[in-house]
Amino acid sequence: MLLRRALIAIGVIVALAGLSVQAGLAAPPSVLQTTATASSVPKILVPDQVNVRLAPCVECELVGVLIAGQQAQALVRTPGGDWIQIVYPGVPGNVAWVYAPLVQIIDLGAGALPIVEPPATPTPRVTATIDPTLAAQFNLSEGLPTRLPTFTPSDPIALPTFANAADTQASGFPPILAIAGLLVIGGAGMVVSLLRGG
Repeated sequence: MLLRRALIAIGVIVALAGLSVQAGLAAPPSVLQTTATASSVPKILVPDQVNVRLAPCVECELVGVLIAGQQAQALVRTPGGDWIQIVYPGVPGNVAWVYAPLVQIIDLGAGALPIVEPPATPTPRVTATIDPTLAAQFNLSEGLPTRLPTFTPSDPIALPTFANAADTQASGFPPILAIAGLLVIGGAGMVVSLLRGG
């Protein structure tokens, strides 16, 4: 494992030195300037707008964009080939990263871009926010148990009272007598109408 890392480091140093010589500069790749001929410097071409990030991950800080048709000098790529490091002035180190499937590599010249291990991605700046309701459920600072709710009895139920049915019949006129009287009158009327019609 250590030998593999040493070989990768040597390969990166040789590739970066080759880029410096190819560009006619002795500076590290973070300050390279495009002074060589257009065909000797690898570049990327942006077919559609693409985000430029400080490190090779989608959660990393967004430092700018490249618009459709814009070109930038390509330096290296990640081992999986998903991200390409480009010269991007105005950011720390003057280098940034773009997502490789969204760009086209042009003017490779001698061959493929060198592969480097990406730097450790910075921890995203996230401000921890605590939901007060949730925090109150886990408040263990007091150390006292929560007091249970107390039982308060309700008022007694008042039941309505009704008069006895036997009392209402003795004092009033029974409805059955009214019904029977109407039936007798109706029957008599029917008999009279049958006799007249006959």
